[in-house]
Amino acid sequence: MAGGGFAKLPDGSVVVALSLAGPPGGAVRPGARVRVLVHAVNRQRALTRLRNLGLRAVYLRGNTEPPTPDEITAVLHHPDGVVWRSVPDDDTESWHPIASLLRAPDAARPS
Repeated sequence: MAGGGFAKLPDGSVVVALSLAGPPGGAVRPGARVRVLVHAVNRQRALTRLRNLGLRAVYLRGNTEPPTPDEITAVLHHPDGVVWRSVPDDDTESWHPIASLLRAPDAARPS
């Protein structure tokens, strides 16, 4: 993991932001980095949500890259509370639901 962090919201919940390598067979090219945002009751629950989705080796050490206000707004307005985008520094790319990152490409699916 390259970096990550969290922001505590006024209601006591948190938004955790992590920069991760894209999963193999996912929606991004191999080796690409993605920024993942998770809204949860606390930091541990946010990491558990990601682990339950199949991202097993996810850890948050420190608060070197906390979510920006725009990132917080993006994840709070998404119904699942978990979003990602492949180019974190490109504000023109939209945030995507986490399911689109984790699903296998159409060519790899059995007929």
